[in-house]
Amino acid sequence: MRCPTFLPLTTEAAVHAGAHAVLHRATEADRAADACWSSLLAGAEASRCGLDVRLRRLSEATSDYVGTRWWFREGSTYRRRVARAQGFIEDAITEGDGQEFAQSFMGYDHALASALVCTGERGRGKHRARL
Repeated sequence: MRCPTFLPLTTEAAVHAGAHAVLHRATEADRAADACWSSLLAGAEASRCGLDVRLRRLSEATSDYVGTRWWFREGSTYRRRVARAQGFIEDAITEGDGQEFAQSFMGYDHALASALVCTGERGRGKHRARL
């Protein structure tokens, strides 16, 4: 298995948390991101790589894992960061901007991984105070 290129933080957090569905979706999204990146570097049409669908599925898997209630309440900051970064990634693909693509992926990866780690510390979508 190759090391993740675009989602290393999310992949590591999913492995650590035992979030198998998130890990599966992260692997799919990473492969699609790699294909888009290659297209961007080659100056080819990158919009057909299916990355937008893969990112939505990864976000949905993360929402399911952390708990929809947490994702839309206490985790709404993470959810908004993920959505904003995903929008930037899609804009970068449309504009053919490789630098923006890479930078936006860093934000997306960090936001997803942070949500996984945060819920892991608090008990997967539960609302426990830290001791």
